Amino acid sequence: MPIVLIGLGLVLLVAGGEFVVRGASRLAEWARIPPVVVGLTIVAFGTSSPELAVAIGAALRGEPDFVTGNIIGSNIYNVLLVLGLSALIVPLVVQRKLVQWDVPAMIGASLGLLLFAADGSLTRVEGIVLMLALAGYLSATVFWSRRQGSDEDEFDVEYHARSMSGAALLGNAAILVGGLALLVIGADRLVEGAVEIAESLGVDRLVIGLTIVALGTSMPELATSVIAAIRGEREIAVGNIVGSNIMNILAIAGFTMIVAPDGVPVADAILRLDLPVMLAVAIACLPIFFRGHRIERWEGGVFIGYALAYTAYLVLDATGHRAIGPFSAVMLVFVIPLTVITFTVVTVRELRRSAADAGPDGHAS
Repeated sequence: MPIVLIGLGLVLLVAGGEFVVRGASRLAEWARIPPVVVGLTIVAFGTSSPELAVAIGAALRGEPDFVTGNIIGSNIYNVLLVLGLSALIVPLVVQRKLVQWDVPAMIGASLGLLLFAADGSLTRVEGIVLMLALAGYLSATVFWSRRQGSDEDEFDVEYHARSMSGAALLGNAAILVGGLALLVIGADRLVEGAVEIAESLGVDRLVIGLTIVALGTSMPELATSVIAAIRGEREIAVGNIVGSNIMNILAIAGFTMIVAPDGVPVADAILRLDLPVMLAVAIACLPIFFRGHRIERWEGGVFIGYALAYTAYLVLDATGHRAIGPFSAVMLVFVIPLTVITFTVVTVRELRRSAADAGPDGHAS
């Protein structure tokens, strides 16, 4: 039965991702909303709904490791695995708004959650603060969208209003809603089957939350972003990931902290490793997105490599394998410094090339 659930979940996720991208992109054209905004809001919240269902259910059942592991693990895998795989399929275009506003918002939300969790607990008051921050973020996003839509010089021709009958409008809305429903159901089946297998093998529940549950609830983002990349909707692919990470912290974690009867305890392991990794992954997006406003295939490959390394570390640590020491040493002494140096050199070269192309008067030569 667990294998059947996993297979059914994957089928529903692929179908749901196709419907979400198709419905959202058509409605964006009709409403004169840039696809990046659709990805950051409607699609991001829809693909984050499995995290919401898992987090609230775990909080009410008194399983805090599933709450924190699910949200933090999902944010890590969204960037390293989902964004990495999408960029590996096709280089992704990053809008200036993402670099100037949304990625800093993701970094700020990640830092805020880390600070709130530093005392070992996430409280109801802190949840209210996160929800207020969400209201401010959504208001700013809507304001930007309206300003873009009213400026013909800045509003790209591909976003121009699309004529659509009432029946077609309802049909596309139904496609979007139906796709989101399939994503939620598919992720639930996938997680259910995976958790049954993991528990039968005696895997620690925190590790299950950080890996299997987090990966399972990230499957809607994976399905949506990969299909969006394949269909050429690259801004939905990137916006969905960044928006989902912001929603996971401000909306999912915030609302769960409010409804949890006695707050959400945070395990020491989360504070030592996973929260700092989540913040580091968010910060890493800024220079990568900034450099040429593109995510190249090789950068996607680096992200996937780190996703595999993070998963390997969790498994080795949970099983007490003797390879955990050498593995950690190699990552800290060689792999991570080499990655930082590589990205720094590439970014500096890109900035110098841009300055040379601009010429002495500051304009493109």
